[in-house]
Amino acid sequence: MRKILVIGAGKSTSQLVNYLLNKSAAENLHITVGDISLENAQKLINNHDNGTAISLDVFDKTQRKQAIQEATIVISMLPARFHIEVAKDCVTFNKSMVTASYISKEMEALDTAVKEKGLVFMNEIGLDPGIDHMSAMQVLDRIRDKGGKVILFESFTGGLVAPESDTNLWNYKFTWNPRNVVLAGQGGAAEFIQEGTYKYIPYQRLFRRTEFLEIEGHGRFEGYANRNSLKYRSIYGLDDIPTLYRGTIRRVGFSRAWQLFVLLGMTDDSYTLQDTETMSYRDYTNLFLPYSPTDSVELKLRHYLKIDQDDLLWDKLLELDLFNPSKKLGLTNATPAQALQRILEDKWTLAPEDKDMIVMYHKFGYELNGTRKQIDATMVNIGEDQVETAMARTVGLPVAMATLRILNGEITTPGVQLPINREVYEPILKELEEYGITFKEYEVDYLGYNPDNVGG
Repeated sequence: MRKILVIGAGKSTSQLVNYLLNKSAAENLHITVGDISLENAQKLINNHDNGTAISLDVFDKTQRKQAIQEATIVISMLPARFHIEVAKDCVTFNKSMVTASYISKEMEALDTAVKEKGLVFMNEIGLDPGIDHMSAMQVLDRIRDKGGKVILFESFTGGLVAPESDTNLWNYKFTWNPRNVVLAGQGGAAEFIQEGTYKYIPYQRLFRRTEFLEIEGHGRFEGYANRNSLKYRSIYGLDDIPTLYRGTIRRVGFSRAWQLFVLLGMTDDSYTLQDTETMSYRDYTNLFLPYSPTDSVELKLRHYLKIDQDDLLWDKLLELDLFNPSKKLGLTNATPAQALQRILEDKWTLAPEDKDMIVMYHKFGYELNGTRKQIDATMVNIGEDQVETAMARTVGLPVAMATLRILNGEITTPGVQLPINREVYEPILKELEEYGITFKEYEVDYLGYNPDNVGG
């Protein structure tokens, strides 16, 4: 049997493993799931005849090398920073590899060795990155095939809570790694280009520079800029494009409220706090406020952030129990960001019957035969429950589909790559439609950012 090793049994792995197990008899597959928690791996295999769960510590070289050596192909669903050791072993043992993560500099450095061995290292084949690349390239290639010149490309993705499970004032629940949500936007200014003018947004202003998006049948959303949109110019073949912007989708009002945490310093992950194990939520909030012998924590925060008592922002903060003197963080040597994450997980974790929602929105502006045109493409996908999430579906299925196609010799271009070639995106997007992951396209009037060509 052809052996697929899946390393990591996190939230996004469930539907990936289900897909492969369902195909295992017809495709002659045996799926091994390795995780530091054997119990988590066993849950995913669920006693399937063509599956094995193993305890696998990726930092145990002997364990890791043995598991990789025995596999035909390797899928790494580990946090991105842990892929590289797996990747080096895959080069050593001549195994192709698939991940859903951005290509790191360390991974990119393996490209020559991967090509020399004729291996395929497919990265960025989840949701974002992944489905965003494939769906964008499909339309961009179609425009170019007709002789059109692309002059605007915007792309937004959001992992949100479905309307029927939206039970808090923030209109948000965690559908993926909460730590990544808390740290979003840090590490440098957001960079993009609008109407030929380079734009930069520093982290402290990121959540106050949003734009509105209307998605038919689903209402209004907001988008804030991702960190570096500019690197996609060369990847997408858009080196001369005047407008390129990639962003994250939230419900309207989320970013304005999140900015309060940024202003207070609660999203900082660069230092540790004292006595967080016994610290109350109220004490944590008070850490970031001026001392007063008379004013309450609530009053100090309202004055400090200039929040009126009848402002919805205030209700959002109250909803999170930020001023609760009884709830404890229970964390040792936590950073401000880790403490904030703990508080948010109390309120924003999906309940067993909750459904999540993935929203993706692309805008393509182009010139054809002297006329400016625009295509908007949207994808909305809703999960089943807390485990069978839309996030797990949209991340896991493309990974599984790419893995099977590499095994079957349908994806053959060697090297460290992302899914922007037709041999990859055409069949995978077509198969994703069978799982309800579909895009609606609309021809709309092209307005750009600057129709009168003034300002900049």
